[in-house]
Amino acid sequence: MRYTSAEGERRYEAVVRVASRTVVGLDFDGTLAPIVDDPGSAHIHPDAADVLVELAAEVAAIAVVTGRPARQALDLGGLEEVADALQAVDKELFVFGQYGNERWSSNHRRILGARPPRGLATFERDLPRALRLAGAADAFVEDKGLAVAVHTRRLEDSEAAFDRLLPPLRELAQRHGLVLEPGRSVIEVRSPGSHKGMVVNRLAAVLDAEGFVFAGDDLGDVEAFEAVEELGQQGLAALRICSASAEQSALMELSDVVVRGPAGVLDFLRGLAGDARSHRIS
Repeated sequence: MRYTSAEGERRYEAVVRVASRTVVGLDFDGTLAPIVDDPGSAHIHPDAADVLVELAAEVAAIAVVTGRPARQALDLGGLEEVADALQAVDKELFVFGQYGNERWSSNHRRILGARPPRGLATFERDLPRALRLAGAADAFVEDKGLAVAVHTRRLEDSEAAFDRLLPPLRELAQRHGLVLEPGRSVIEVRSPGSHKGMVVNRLAAVLDAEGFVFAGDDLGDVEAFEAVEELGQQGLAALRICSASAEQSALMELSDVVVRGPAGVLDFLRGLAGDARSHRIS
């Protein structure tokens, strides 16, 4: 773990002081779960469940905020079992899927979601031709129900394929009234008007938070980092954690703390739980 500045260290100390009124938001892929070639085979880090339960005893709530469908995150992360353990310490786990378009919580175990956006079906109809023209016909296309993700990780020279696809898919998305979200070897197309920053603001307001921590790893987390920074400017204890990798460094300049992948995130959260506990009993 390293702080990006002396201010980052001060922010961490401020979060520790108000940990019991702090919400911890976590991305899934690249933050709680290692990135893998097949998104359907991703699994939460083996230490994650124990760390989340330990952390929950010291904070107000934990939220997993992901671009994945909520059901996928629940199943791949074993998050319903984590939720059972959190309820035992009278804490709530939230899962927001598809950038906040789907919602689930341990207190209300039903996924609430929006309808597929207008234009998504016609985008999917036109997508195969766009992939062929970009020389990426074999890219893996993941239908998320409310979004479509085009994965280039399996392609030969995946970075070049990603760069070729970005302009035509952005133009195609705009033509159908959708927005494009680039990530780590993945291009996601979804409806406009919903992003992780909105989830941060909603949770902070609903839970009357005095602090907010968010950990993420790529461009889909930028709005969440920006929302956390705005909360800090409003007087909340605010901390942004970058789960860094060789593939993506976009969040490093926006971060207060940089760690190495999911293992680094969990080490950080374990340390936060310990420091908060020490402060509480001192």
